[in-house]
Amino acid sequence: MARRERVMRMSVEQPLWRALAGYRVLTMLYAVGFFATAYDGFDRPWVAVAYYCVLFVWTLATLPRIANAASCTKRFLAADLTVALTGIMLTPVADAHEHIQSGGPTLPSIWTAGSVLAFAIKGGWRWAAGASTAVAVANLVERGTPARDTVHNVILVWVASIAIGYVVEVARASERTLARALEIEAATRERERLARDIHDGVLQVLAMVQRRGAVIGGEAAELGRMAGEQEVALRTLVSGGLVPVSRASEDAAEGAVVRAVEEPDDSTGPVDLRALLAPYASAKVNLAEPGAPVILPPAAARELAAAVGAALDNVREHAGEHARAWILVEDEPDEVIVTVRDDGPGIPEGRLTQAEGEGRLGVALSIRGRLRDLGGSADLISVPGQGTEVELKMPKEPKKAKPSRGKAQKR
Repeated sequence: MARRERVMRMSVEQPLWRALAGYRVLTMLYAVGFFATAYDGFDRPWVAVAYYCVLFVWTLATLPRIANAASCTKRFLAADLTVALTGIMLTPVADAHEHIQSGGPTLPSIWTAGSVLAFAIKGGWRWAAGASTAVAVANLVERGTPARDTVHNVILVWVASIAIGYVVEVARASERTLARALEIEAATRERERLARDIHDGVLQVLAMVQRRGAVIGGEAAELGRMAGEQEVALRTLVSGGLVPVSRASEDAAEGAVVRAVEEPDDSTGPVDLRALLAPYASAKVNLAEPGAPVILPPAAARELAAAVGAALDNVREHAGEHARAWILVEDEPDEVIVTVRDDGPGIPEGRLTQAEGEGRLGVALSIRGRLRDLGGSADLISVPGQGTEVELKMPKEPKKAKPSRGKAQKR
């Protein structure tokens, strides 16, 4: 069944754009309402009425422009700031001089801060500093003298806009980092899944060709040597490093985009684990299981059975063809425990670490990796000369499966 790609868009700045849209509408209504209450104090009220008509239409018509960073272009920001500055400079024309000197607000009033905040959200603290400086100059020119209240308001807008711009820049950097981390996690899980499939099939075949070629000799020996080289190269590939940074995680204009591959859920119902483990029983493998069905979700049952197969492959490979193995299945209330024990020579101390360093990730991926993806665990106990015991635990309600296919791999 084909897999599907799930696209997740993350944006920590999108709520800021929505808040800015609401702020612009509310402050526009505030400015109009304040003018209506002080209408009689204006020398030329028709100038103010004309400006407020423009401000009303402009605020409502440009709401789509501040829906996100992509639609909020530099040209729009310049035009929006021009509307605010024009209103400030028209204040002495419309309002009485005494009202202005007593600390009366400009025509756009606190609506001007919304224009500056748009610069901050779009371009960060540097853009905010430029826009707030232009507003500060316009306010000082409008007032004529640097009165205390004017300086106070100018500094407040300047500091607030720069602070918000800086916060937006930090949020964007964090967003890119998170997107990169999720991307690496998704790529790592996919690589581990592919590595398990390769370990369960291709590498086993290459290793067998290498061994048989060395035994047969002649041209077969050369073929075996080539198979061995390809095995080493493939092991290096499947245990390789991180994926390069994608353009998706670098671009956070509308939020970081992370693509994750999801496996289809082809389950048909609970599975009796005993049915999957029964084929492993033989003259050299003793299977002890409960008399009642051991029910697990399909993916969990398949992965647990595959991990048992990987452990038995390790017994045949490292303990020898004549080694005996025992499989014990325990059905606990919250989990299923399967223990695989053999009477082989055991694993020398440090061998597992050395094998992982050589790219032989059978235990790490085919056993531990399978169970970890479903919330399970694997513990390996080995004493030289006394055999090896692998204890596999699988919760009965595992997390969402990321199943692999095929037979398990040796360590």
